[in-house]
Amino acid sequence: MRSAVSTSTFRQAARPRRLPTQCSRFASSNAETAQKKTQDALGSAQKTAEKLWESSKKFLGPLGERAGSMLGSYRQPVMYNLSIARELLKQVYVAERLQPPTDLAVVRSAYSTLWSRASSQAYWRGILSSGEWAKVAIYAVEAYGIFKIGEIVGRRSVVGYNLH
Repeated sequence: MRSAVSTSTFRQAARPRRLPTQCSRFASSNAETAQKKTQDALGSAQKTAEKLWESSKKFLGPLGERAGSMLGSYRQPVMYNLSIARELLKQVYVAERLQPPTDLAVVRSAYSTLWSRASSQAYWRGILSSGEWAKVAIYAVEAYGIFKIGEIVGRRSVVGYNLH
């Protein structure tokens, strides 16, 4: 027969040990609070989607009404997804501290720098000697790919235009 002391000693030895930097983790909220927050977020997203839809209908006029009728039953999920995407982009904008240029001189200087580098032979020699030509080539392929995807979307066809 085992003694109670040896069993408890064995259990303590078998437990995983925590490092001194690890702490116990407690639940920050219960399920009801999280569900309420989710419902509130969903409600506000739907309200903003409806406001967006109404303003787009006013702006586009009869074309907006026609687009809405073409969406049919997909209208609500599309508007919901657009509002979620907008909120996500807003959070990224705030988190990354993004801001548009405040002065035209900033935009002008950025483009003049790009143009001076693109037209300078010394810059291109430096890229070739440092090995950064591969990175520039990848950026060029990405830009070309995005351009081609835009063309495909604009044509609504992978090859050629639909003539019928």
